[in-house]
Amino acid sequence: MSFLSACSKQEVAVFPRLQQLDSPAPMAQQQKYTAQYHGLTVEDNYHWLKDASFPEASDPQILTYLEQENDYLEKFLAPHQTLVDKLFAEFKGREDDSDSSVPWQYHGYEYRWYYRAGEEYRTWVRRKLDSQQEEVFLDETQLAKQTDYFDINDWDISPDNRYLAYSVDVDGSERTQIKIVDLSNNQYLPDILVDAEGQLTFSNDSKSLIYTQLEPGKWRTASVNLHTLGQSQEQDRVLAQENDEEYSIGFELTSSEEFLIITSENSKVTQASALPMADLSSKAYPLVDKQQGFLAKFDHGNGHFYILANDTHINFRLAKVDDSNPQYANWQTVIAGSQQGYLINLQTFKDFIAINQSINGLESIQILPNEGEAYVLTLPEDVASVSLGASAEFAQSFVRINYGSMITPSSVYDYDIATRTLVLRKVKQIPSGYEPSQYQTKRVMAPSRDGLQIPVTLVYKKGFKQNGSQPLYLYGYGAYGLGISPYFSSSRLSLLDRGFVYAVAHVRGGDELGQQWYLEGKLEKRSNTFNDFIDVAQFLIEQNYASQGNISIGGRSAGGELVGAAVIQAPELWRSANLGVPFVDVLNTMLDAKLPLTPPEWSEWGNPLESKTVFEFLQSYSPYDNIQAREYPPMIVTGGLNDPRVTYWEPAKWTAKMRATKTDSNLLVMRINMGAGHFANSGRYGRLEDSAQEMAFTLVAHGITK
Repeated sequence: MSFLSACSKQEVAVFPRLQQLDSPAPMAQQQKYTAQYHGLTVEDNYHWLKDASFPEASDPQILTYLEQENDYLEKFLAPHQTLVDKLFAEFKGREDDSDSSVPWQYHGYEYRWYYRAGEEYRTWVRRKLDSQQEEVFLDETQLAKQTDYFDINDWDISPDNRYLAYSVDVDGSERTQIKIVDLSNNQYLPDILVDAEGQLTFSNDSKSLIYTQLEPGKWRTASVNLHTLGQSQEQDRVLAQENDEEYSIGFELTSSEEFLIITSENSKVTQASALPMADLSSKAYPLVDKQQGFLAKFDHGNGHFYILANDTHINFRLAKVDDSNPQYANWQTVIAGSQQGYLINLQTFKDFIAINQSINGLESIQILPNEGEAYVLTLPEDVASVSLGASAEFAQSFVRINYGSMITPSSVYDYDIATRTLVLRKVKQIPSGYEPSQYQTKRVMAPSRDGLQIPVTLVYKKGFKQNGSQPLYLYGYGAYGLGISPYFSSSRLSLLDRGFVYAVAHVRGGDELGQQWYLEGKLEKRSNTFNDFIDVAQFLIEQNYASQGNISIGGRSAGGELVGAAVIQAPELWRSANLGVPFVDVLNTMLDAKLPLTPPEWSEWGNPLESKTVFEFLQSYSPYDNIQAREYPPMIVTGGLNDPRVTYWEPAKWTAKMRATKTDSNLLVMRINMGAGHFANSGRYGRLEDSAQEMAFTLVAHGITK
């Protein structure tokens, strides 16, 4: 049965759409603004919502409008607060109030984290391996009392076990401070490093700290610095610097802890060098440069660098090279690249190498022993989320694996190399109760309009009737080569238990089917991502998983862009849409080279300042630029005032223009977190509150109020 015939059969099924409130919605004023590029004119009557003082947002007129929108959302939520509270109670009831991690060992100590009952943030503890006495070295709950927003970005303990360094973001801006504690007396050193990206590690002698520094006034990581404890930040030494705004610099400590790998890269090219940790005053020696034009990841062990590189095959090969002579000409292939096998990540150990890979879209772990043949681990399910976990010690005899699926809660396994046994160390507990046998998941393939097969992961409660009568929630992302693993979500159960089918569309732009899958959804091929999402929805309608007009859709960030494009291109398909921190103002953002993250993004989206062709292509699909006078589905739009990734004015401008332009009376609401950034509220329960509001909107849009 074709999609058109399916539609004709379903014309009698008209699903009511959630209507706007009786009280008037905020209407942002319009102020004429035009700009010229390549002889073409851009008109943007809501350009004024972009505060000229950003990253400070202080314009009273803008703040007033945002608060009005927040108030309008509260007016919608008020009569549904019982549902919001019920959802929050369901979400919270599925969280282990005293959750804790699987312990790991490092430098003579055993480490773990746990939550105290009722607390939002983790407590980190350690104990000496010859002692039973634990000590708290990082109490996030205590630190978080000083601010409304709190997020630990990274932490490290010095090799002599004396000092703790941590980076913290207190407003969601992703500009962190680094603080250092002397654990021998629990006193802070006077050293406070500002405008840090967040990444850090101690030197071998425990006297210095390596960290990443943001460019002043921007969010691009510009240098890797060395800070000597007790000195001022102005005296810090630059270990490596990146002056090209299209590249961002960072570092990784190899698993052997012998080298610091300093990388400078964008979405297409990696430059990397190795700096011996034993002598940070020496000059880093090159491993690969930008002119070679490929991506690479590095680790080190047993006298060799091991490299995942897509130089000879798009899906990466594994190569190795002697660390005394690591020139590119000396690289030797260990695992050749292949069309079916996509090599994602690696970690070296004393006796083996672990590879995280995807074979025909199914994730797995491959083990390469120093002695013997390589083999792939057998895991409980084929369609699952599989990744390398926290394996801290180079000499350990096992590899830790993070595992889960759409119906299996997040789990931790240790795989013992000698005995080839898989030991379950932890399964996420669902205190309110969860029975996996009551749910079902499957992978189906949806045909795209250009003939490719798009993977779709489905999950639903058993008893689901595949006759088009039940609601469906479709989620997508599709950018930056970040694939969506088939992961478990305890909050998702609230949809499934109310009759929803939940579907993840693994559209082009992610890397679920390899690096080429990513390339087919970026730059001039970006429209494939949107087409795939709509084609998946049409396939699910045709296969009677849902009916036209009874599908809600959602996505965040670049996924919010995807949802915005789907709303513009096929509004008749959707019952409602959730645009989370949505990158919907693509053209204007890519035209503004002064924005902190625009130049590094040109390799992903294209540079419309340099090319009229790129300009016209971005304009052709940018959701904000394509809002027209027609009917659109109900929408909830969210953002964060301090968000450096998708600036607050993108959701704000979208909401303002959409409300002024659309011809329907369907509800449109927006929430701007006034003290947060890209990742909304901080704390495990704060984020659940946001999710409860958003899910309540979706349920009410489907006529479900309990």
